[in-house]
Amino acid sequence: MIVKMTQLNKDDFKKANEGFFVSGRIIPKYENEIWTYTEEIFTEPYYKEYEDEEIDISYIDEPDKAVFLYYDDKNCVGQIKLCINWNGYALIEDIAVAKDWRQKGIGTILLQKAIEWAIQNNLAGVMLETQDVNISACRFYAKNNFIIGGVDNMLYSTFQTAHEKAVFWYYKF
Repeated sequence: MIVKMTQLNKDDFKKANEGFFVSGRIIPKYENEIWTYTEEIFTEPYYKEYEDEEIDISYIDEPDKAVFLYYDDKNCVGQIKLCINWNGYALIEDIAVAKDWRQKGIGTILLQKAIEWAIQNNLAGVMLETQDVNISACRFYAKNNFIIGGVDNMLYSTFQTAHEKAVFWYYKF
């Protein structure tokens, strides 16, 4: 069951945020105005997790923002955080599925909810950013008909993750 975040369930925000093993990376290539990629599999995977963030309660009340939570019975096991981006796309700022619930279709259901929300808001499509080393996420977006729209090799240059490249994925209507 997917429900919009409200004052009553806002404490469930980030419950699904769990780390993952980095087993490789994609290597994007831009040629003839088309992005493609190959994969490099690492010999030694490593564990990565994102920092928890506090929920901005404006996502509850403002019509150009939303958080949808996925529940299995009473447990929040997935979430997607969206806003209307300056370029006329719905920006997926965060999508997370608890590790024991991955590979069960929850992420796809959450993406479909984002697409539905973008259509309801008369947007051009859906976009998001992930890192080249999040190979599972990149495969997931490609499987769900997202295409690479650009790569930024400087976005993380001042962080410990400076070796990572930002990959921007788009689902255009």
